[in-house]
Amino acid sequence: MILNTNLDEAGIQICSRCIYDERVSSISFDDDGVCNYCRQVESLKEQFGTGTALGNEKFSRILDEIRSAGKGKQYDCIIGVSGGTDSSYLVYMAKEWGLRPLAVHYDNTWNSAIATQNIRKVLSAFDVDLHTHVINNKEGDDIFKAFFYAGVPEIEASTDLGYAETMYRAAAKYGVKHVLEGHSFLAEGITPVGKNYFDGEYIRSIHRMYGRVPMQTYPLMTFERFLWRACVARIKMIRPFWYIQYSKEEARAFLEKKCGWEYYGGHHLENRMTAFFHGIYAPQKFGADFRNNSLSALVRKGAMSRKDAWAEYNTPPKIEDELLTYFKKRLGLSDDEYERIMQQPPKSWKDYPTYKKRFERLRPFFALLVKANLVGMSFYLKYCFPAQETK
Repeated sequence: MILNTNLDEAGIQICSRCIYDERVSSISFDDDGVCNYCRQVESLKEQFGTGTALGNEKFSRILDEIRSAGKGKQYDCIIGVSGGTDSSYLVYMAKEWGLRPLAVHYDNTWNSAIATQNIRKVLSAFDVDLHTHVINNKEGDDIFKAFFYAGVPEIEASTDLGYAETMYRAAAKYGVKHVLEGHSFLAEGITPVGKNYFDGEYIRSIHRMYGRVPMQTYPLMTFERFLWRACVARIKMIRPFWYIQYSKEEARAFLEKKCGWEYYGGHHLENRMTAFFHGIYAPQKFGADFRNNSLSALVRKGAMSRKDAWAEYNTPPKIEDELLTYFKKRLGLSDDEYERIMQQPPKSWKDYPTYKKRFERLRPFFALLVKANLVGMSFYLKYCFPAQETK
């Protein structure tokens, strides 16, 4: 829902520090009008020492651990790459830190040409090997179509989880104990779980109900595999940008100059399914616009005013020409069928089997895994506590 672009005339409560508003899942505001998500960012900055001497010291110890664990091996860390800014810059930084990374890519066959070229340019420039898992395109499209039929927001869930599972499988294959991920909570925030949930059981249950093509090449992360990687293989997930100073804008400028990396026009637009989700599906069917994550992050760090961020947030998202036509054609949807599904009442992850209650029951156990870097903090915050979905 697009509101008045004037921040003072929006007609709803908006955080006094960022642009999250009362429609955001599980949001609350303190006496100063600051939302709980801004307070969460403050807490994470303090905990990780982000961009400070403390954060640098903590990350320096992690680097020593990675080098030690990787002695005698071909690679000492895994880095997931998408062709986007963060993962591309992380490849460069890993080489600067003296690491020997293996780049890993999960190809859902919806990559833009720019993203594919960016991966090639970056890895060539910094002399890094690539391990790619390509899902069978008919199988991948069948999973996407199943989620579309299910009427839930997370049409991209299989990509997010497939990426993680592909990185873990590559780590296990090469005996690597550390996976590096290019996420920055300062640059992107942490997406509220209300309309952005995914786990292996969620994917499997929806595919069983609506899918037609057997899952054979999709790297499904089951609960058992998730625990095995953390507790037996003890593969650690590290997010360097949670510790050190990082600027997405400076990273982008560097990559463009250093290796001819090309910007793809907007956050999440490097993949056409992701672009469909953010530009068309989430806003039009669920009234959810995830641009507020990155825009609020820019406001929090003083790179953009609340007024300008709100105005941009309440303008229509950028949509690639013919993207909707491409989506319908790939999934074999007629115009009538597409409209029928889009007009059906929205459903959520709460309407289907998931691991969510299991994650919540095991919260104390996962808290221990977080302290050991065997499970990510964002997973713990989003999945191990009860969440109320904003309708």
